Amino acid sequence: MNRYITLGVTLAAGIGIGGIAVEAIHAQAQPPAYVIAENVVNDQAGYTLDFLPPITKAIQDAGGKFLARGGKTFAMHGALNANRVVVVQFESLDKVQAWFNSPATKAAFAIGEKYSTLHDYAVEGASP
Repeated sequence: MNRYITLGVTLAAGIGIGGIAVEAIHAQAQPPAYVIAENVVNDQAGYTLDFLPPITKAIQDAGGKFLARGGKTFAMHGALNANRVVVVQFESLDKVQAWFNSPATKAAFAIGEKYSTLHDYAVEGASP
């Protein structure tokens, strides 16, 4: 009887380890994703005081990492239509979609639209 219990426990442990390994491999295969925001800010004070705190928190809570955040920008080809450009890195497009669809992000964007014209899009990065 002990032999069957040992075999069952070993089999269950092997299945568990195998499942974890498959998830780890799947997670490694997903390329990073980037959110690019090209915003035309009309009211800098309102944008800074009312919009930046909640959108920053929503991004950080979702695992986003700021790569560029409204620094000096110049156009290389064509016209620059925004006075604020932001680039945020996420683990994957799935993470971007989860962040974008969250209530906190929706609420923050509703605030941001009072002070600026928002142009945001996501792009999948190159595979690792």
